[in-house]
Amino acid sequence: MTSPTSSSSSTPGGYREVFAISFPLILSTSSFSLMHLVDRIFLSWYSPEAIAASVPAGAAAWTVLCLFMGTAGYVSTFVSQYEGAGRPERIGISTWQGVFFSLVAALALVLIAGIGKPLFEFAGHPEAVRRDEVVYFEILVLGGGGVVVSAALSGFYSGRGKTWVVMWVNLLGALVNGVLDWVMIFGKWGFPEWGIYGAGLATIIAPWTMTAIYLALFLLPENRRRFKTLESARFDPELFRRLLRFGFPSGLQFMVDVSAFTVFVLLIGRIGVEELAASNIAFAINHLLFMPMIGLSMGTSVLVGRYLGADKPDLSARAVSSAYRMTVAYMALFSIALVCFPTAFLEVFRPKDLEADFQAVIELGTHLLYFVAAYSTIDASNIVFISALKGAGDTRFVLWIMVFFAVTVLVGPSYVACVLLGKGIYTAWAILTLYVVVLAVAYWLRYRAGHWRSMRVIEHAPAPGATVSEGPVVET
Repeated sequence: MTSPTSSSSSTPGGYREVFAISFPLILSTSSFSLMHLVDRIFLSWYSPEAIAASVPAGAAAWTVLCLFMGTAGYVSTFVSQYEGAGRPERIGISTWQGVFFSLVAALALVLIAGIGKPLFEFAGHPEAVRRDEVVYFEILVLGGGGVVVSAALSGFYSGRGKTWVVMWVNLLGALVNGVLDWVMIFGKWGFPEWGIYGAGLATIIAPWTMTAIYLALFLLPENRRRFKTLESARFDPELFRRLLRFGFPSGLQFMVDVSAFTVFVLLIGRIGVEELAASNIAFAINHLLFMPMIGLSMGTSVLVGRYLGADKPDLSARAVSSAYRMTVAYMALFSIALVCFPTAFLEVFRPKDLEADFQAVIELGTHLLYFVAAYSTIDASNIVFISALKGAGDTRFVLWIMVFFAVTVLVGPSYVACVLLGKGIYTAWAILTLYVVVLAVAYWLRYRAGHWRSMRVIEHAPAPGATVSEGPVVET
């Protein structure tokens, strides 16, 4: 990838600025991933059925949450562009629109939780696994409103580049989750031994704790004065519609992406229990080591939005170029580690019961980590270019590309291979690798076309004395 300007660390959009904005977000996303990893490690110690159920059920719940979280979290793009445009009075009210959306989403999630039982009956997993899947899914979805509200409120800080605040709140959430996991899964400190139900309960308490902290910070006197965070606590129909116009495709794309992987995991479950367990563990490792790059992409999106808001698209391009090179370098090192030391990663998930037959899972998991290593560097392109396009407001293109290739390259071929033709686990993972490659090419081509440079999600600020009405820049 090339950039029209240098990505020197001493210049705006260079390595130093990208890293300074992204580093706290890297720690934040890593802590979020750690929450789920701790769930899975403790559950792997608790029972084979619990760990086998945790990834499909967790992925299904995450699929539902992604639509709402991705929409509410798009507040950060509005905040970053208003910040770049020098319009702080619009930041507080933009954040409130995300909060209002989140409260509606929390009510919707209560209704959606009821789909868990028929969903996992359709999946056809063994009865013991299916019972745990339903329990875990229902508790995560019922209490998932905290994830959505915290995503909206965190955008107030991440969109302005105040990413250290986001980091500390997320680390505290991870700590709360980890302690409650240990207490509620195994029945410590006088609590009952709740197993997978306890893991789910701990995972929803943590984001509601984070929401309370974000709200208290959002309403601090300094924020009320500068960003009107209290007096702007009102519904703005035009701004709310604009959040849905740009944010809903972003959330839907997020949902489609996770849905495709969820269906993929469910199809693997039809191959066999060992194959499902090995795939779950491989995805968990992939997720943990991949999440730091999600944080870097979030920082990139902030800088793209900020510089577009300031009408400096060349600086946005420079930030993307810097982020791309940093991401590829990291993922290359990550891939080498997986190839050289796969067993070291897998052994963390070995059950405490030494008599349990885990060796077959280790052998399968070793080969699956080779697939992860093969596609990880390429997937770095997806992360960076999607974040750049979303930071500009090109969310509908990102959505439709994801929908088209998820159906035609991943889900459809996987169904044919796993269900109709009875192919094995390695065929399924080869299809997954191809999917990652095709997406990377499509998003890279869209970015290179340059349409994003003229896009904005915020309205024009009319010159003093102007009589024309405000309106967002039209997408091209």
